[in-house]
Amino acid sequence: MALRRGGTAVAFPLLLPPRRQTATRAAAGGQPPENVVRVPWALRLRLQRGARRRQGQAAAAVGRRPGKLLLRSRRPELSQPRWQTVGRWERPQLVSAGWKHRKACGDYFQLEPSQEAAPALQAPPSEAGQGASFAEMGLQPSLLAGLEGLSIGRPTAVQRLAIPALRRGRSALCAAETGSGKTLAYLLPLLDGLLSRPDGPAVEEAAAASPRGLVVLPSRELAAQVGAVAAALCRPAGLQVRGLTGGGAAGGLRRQLRAAPPGAAVLLGTPGALREALRRRFLALGRLRWMVLDEADALMDESFAEPLEEILAHAPLAAGAPGPTGPGEARTQVVVVGATFPAGLSQTLGKFTDVGQFVTLATQSLHRLPPHVQQKFVRLKGRDKLPELLQLLKERPATGGAVLIFCNSASTVNWLGYILDDHKIKHLRLQGQMSAAARAGIFASFQKGDVSVLVCTDLASRGLDTSSVQLVVNYDFPDTLQDYLHRVGRVGRVGSKAPGAVVSFVTHRWDVDLVRKIETAARKRTGLPGMDSSINNRPPKGS
Repeated sequence: MALRRGGTAVAFPLLLPPRRQTATRAAAGGQPPENVVRVPWALRLRLQRGARRRQGQAAAAVGRRPGKLLLRSRRPELSQPRWQTVGRWERPQLVSAGWKHRKACGDYFQLEPSQEAAPALQAPPSEAGQGASFAEMGLQPSLLAGLEGLSIGRPTAVQRLAIPALRRGRSALCAAETGSGKTLAYLLPLLDGLLSRPDGPAVEEAAAASPRGLVVLPSRELAAQVGAVAAALCRPAGLQVRGLTGGGAAGGLRRQLRAAPPGAAVLLGTPGALREALRRRFLALGRLRWMVLDEADALMDESFAEPLEEILAHAPLAAGAPGPTGPGEARTQVVVVGATFPAGLSQTLGKFTDVGQFVTLATQSLHRLPPHVQQKFVRLKGRDKLPELLQLLKERPATGGAVLIFCNSASTVNWLGYILDDHKIKHLRLQGQMSAAARAGIFASFQKGDVSVLVCTDLASRGLDTSSVQLVVNYDFPDTLQDYLHRVGRVGRVGSKAPGAVVSFVTHRWDVDLVRKIETAARKRTGLPGMDSSINNRPPKGS
C-alpha cells in the first residue's frame, strides 16, 4: 500500500490477521471463506449444565414411577406424575393455557384414574365399625327385606352419613357426588319414619289423594326410576307408592291418582303435574309429613320455579321450625338432595320454612372430579367434531358397554341423530322438546340394553341410573362446571361393572375457560371452583 505525500511515495506494509488453514484452502479453490461464530467457553459450559439438568428432571419425572401419571399430556414435559404435589398458591403450567389460539387444535390431555373403586364405596377409617351395615342403623325389618330384594348389602358413604341423621327427624341438605346412592340415602330413613309413626286420620276429602310422603323430581324419567326403587322397598312393608307425571290432559292426572287409595303413603311427581293436581283439587297435602326435593339444581330452573313455590305453599311447612320431631308433632321434614346447588335455593325455601335450622350433610368427595374415571379433553375445530365422534363409535368394541353423547340443544340432538342414521349407527334420542308420548319408554329401553347409544341433552344428566354406560362423549362441551360434574357422573357409578371414560370435545374459546379450571383443580387435587354445599351461603358471583 502506497501513500503519496508531498510528491513522494511512501510504502507501508499491509498488516492482516493470520488466516486459518481452512480459509486459505477455500480461497485457493476460489470459494469465499465461511463465517465462524465463536461461543465463549463459560457460556458453553453454562448451556451444557442447563441441558443436563433439564434431562435429569425429565428422566426423574418419567422414570421414578413409570406409568403412574395423574395427568397425561400430548407434550410429555407437561405431564404430571402422581407423586408431584402442586401448592395451594402455586400456578401450575397448564396444557390448556394456549388453547384459545387456533394453532392449538389437535392438542389434548388426559386425567388418569388414581384409584379403582368409586369414593362412595370407601369407608373412612373413622367410621369403621359404626353403622357399617343397614341392620346396624336400626332400620325396620321390612325395609331390610326390601334391600335384600334389590341385592343391596352394603351402604355407601352418603348413606352412612345421611340415614342416621335423617332418622332423627331433622330437615337437611344432603349433598353428595353423582352416582353415590343418594336415592336410598333419603328413601330409607323417611320410609322408616312412616313405618314407625302411626297413620293419623285423613282430614281431606275422600276424592283427593293425601300422601304422607312426597318426592318432587325434575323429569318423568327420574320419577319412574325412583318410583321403581321406592316400590321395591315399600312392598314388604305394605306401603303404597304412586307416581304423578304430566304431559297429557287433566283426566290423566285423575286416573293416576285414582289408582292409589286416598291414604297412599308415598307420591312421586314432577312439579308441573303436582301443581296442576293441586289446582284441580285432585291432591291435598294436609297430611304430609316429609318432603324431598331431589336434584335441587334442576328444580330451581326457571321453568320449575313457579310450580315449585306453589307446591311448597300447599305443604304444611310452617307448622313449626324444622328440628327433632316428637311422636305427636305435626310438621313436615324437608330434605333437599343434589350434587350441586343453585344460589337461589335458600331464598325460595326461606319463604316457607326456617332454612337456618337445616343441617348440612356433605360427603368428602363433593364437587371433586371422580378419581376413578378417565377423562380426556381434545381441542378441535368445529368441523372436526363429527369425524372424531364417528371414529370413536366405530372403533369401540361391541362389548364396550353403552355410550351417552351429550349435546347442548335439542336441535343438535336431532341433527346428530340424522347423521348417525346415515352411517347405520343404531341409537336413541332423548331431549326435552319431545312430546311426553315420544319420551315414554326411551330411557327405559336404553337401560334395558335394547340400544347401546343414546344422543341426549342434559335431561339425561340428572340422577338417572346409567350403570351400564362406560363411555360419555361431550360432543358439545357443557355450559357450566356443574353440568360437567353431572355428565361425568354418568359413568363410574355405584353398581357399574367398569369405571368407564369421558371424552370432551373443546371447540369454543369460552369452553377453554372451563377446561382451565378443571385442569387446575385436577393438578392441585382440589374441588372445582364456584361450588357451594351450604344452603345458607351463595356461590361467588360470576362462578
